[in-house]
Amino acid sequence: MPTEPETGYDPDLGRKFVFVTGGVMSGLGKGITAASTGRLLANAGFDVTAVKIDPYLNVDAGTMNPYQHGEVYVLKDGGEVDLDLGNYERFLGTDMTSDHNVTTGKVYKQVIEKERAGDYLGKTVQIIPHVTDDIKRRVREAAEGSDVCIVEVGGTVGDIEGMPYLEALRQFAHEEDDGDILFTHVTLVPYSKNGEQKTKPTQHSVKELRSIGLQPDILVGRSTNKLDPDTREKIALFCDVPTDAVFSNPDVEDIYHVPLMVEEEGLDEYVMERLDLTSEALPREERDSRWREIVTREKTGEVEIALVGKYDLEDAYMSVHEALKHAGLEHNVEVTVTWCDSDKMHDAHRERIREADGVVVPGGFGSRGTEGKIEAIRYARENDVPFLGLCLGFQMAVVEYARNVLGLEGAHSAELDPETPHPVIDLLPEQKELDDMGGTMRLGAHETDIRPDTLAHEVYGADACTERHRHRYEVNPAYIDDLEAGDLVFSGTAGRRMEIVELDDHPYFLGTQFHPEFRSRPDRASPPFVGLVDAVLDRVAAREDGEPADSTADETEVEAR
Repeated sequence: MPTEPETGYDPDLGRKFVFVTGGVMSGLGKGITAASTGRLLANAGFDVTAVKIDPYLNVDAGTMNPYQHGEVYVLKDGGEVDLDLGNYERFLGTDMTSDHNVTTGKVYKQVIEKERAGDYLGKTVQIIPHVTDDIKRRVREAAEGSDVCIVEVGGTVGDIEGMPYLEALRQFAHEEDDGDILFTHVTLVPYSKNGEQKTKPTQHSVKELRSIGLQPDILVGRSTNKLDPDTREKIALFCDVPTDAVFSNPDVEDIYHVPLMVEEEGLDEYVMERLDLTSEALPREERDSRWREIVTREKTGEVEIALVGKYDLEDAYMSVHEALKHAGLEHNVEVTVTWCDSDKMHDAHRERIREADGVVVPGGFGSRGTEGKIEAIRYARENDVPFLGLCLGFQMAVVEYARNVLGLEGAHSAELDPETPHPVIDLLPEQKELDDMGGTMRLGAHETDIRPDTLAHEVYGADACTERHRHRYEVNPAYIDDLEAGDLVFSGTAGRRMEIVELDDHPYFLGTQFHPEFRSRPDRASPPFVGLVDAVLDRVAAREDGEPADSTADETEVEAR
């Protein structure tokens, strides 16, 4: 990377910072724009990291409803963070920590704790300088060890929640050398009814930013199509930036094409020029081209995966969607995800399960929709449909087997049904002794031992794996012998914890207590997802050759269930 002799980069030059703000409206994709910029800088040989600033008062994203904020992404150190950190890890190919997610809750908690401890020596504690100083400290500490730190400020310029952060950035720019700081502002450029690109929203957004004391160095216009030359000129004139500092970020069919688009626009070269990094960058012909090669591979086929969950929102399962996409890239096929509402399985989505080539039951919390998940798992088990269960999906696979194979009527998770006569999923004895439920959550990266001569061992190709967790309840040790008496196998364990479950004599039936989707990358697809797509392709090939696609379970019996 950049400290190697061939790049000529001097680590004593100091870190560079690219601050990314958003205007007009939220959800424009400034995170993807920032991640794409980072990807291109990494391709040029620089060590790039990222910080996501979230202005909400929550300390972290762990307690947030997915309908409001999308999935809760889990980092290797157990940090529960905003889903944008997942995009940064996937685009930059690096593992981050909780320190890379700054929230108002974290900042205020720290400042108040210091005030209570008397660390401010009797001073009046205020937003300026105490809160802004803590923000700057967090950004600088997260950037340590990197050459370039991309800092995305969540929300929209003008939001009251974001004001302390923008003030902190203003101070940051005052304290650092001009050549080490770059401000990128992402705004919406909508179309009028007559098809004209309108610049007024961008002008007002930049005016708001400048009133705070921040002048953007780069403007990125999010629009359906590329910005017209006249539009770029007008934005440059009224926002006081050079015309070559105005870039397009048009809609693309896949977010992984955004780095290619902004590279075509020359955004990376402009950033390196402004940060005085051009001479230290690898020559273009020597830059890492793996990203382009991977995301532009020609697809040779298409498969359909049924995703059975209770949140009818793609962002709630973003990492699962991306992991399926990565597995498709591994096999050069397009993976189409069909949404199946587990809360409406019997009435509306059963046929979707039958039409799909494979089934994924993701994680989640709460009892709503669990019976639909169990029904989908049973169908996959009895009809030899490739299946992957994640966290709660793993637990419901155990419940389904206990009910329908072992005949344990009413078997369930004690988390979802405290009165179940057969708590096959329960807290471990030592967990029940804890008063604070939060102390029983298993979070972050943990190692799992994998049993030889199993599907899990074939999938991972190793005797152990390290994956990220986010759960509290476990397979009840009292039921393990009964569960494994037949064709169910716990092929992955961590001490007394059952981590991976599979079935003998099934094309692909795998459940993981952990979340392998969080470590999946475009250039390093998650093994369980790769195995799923591999089994799906075998099933599709068999169907095309005229072989039966499933175990031909009696249709009348299936309907009756």
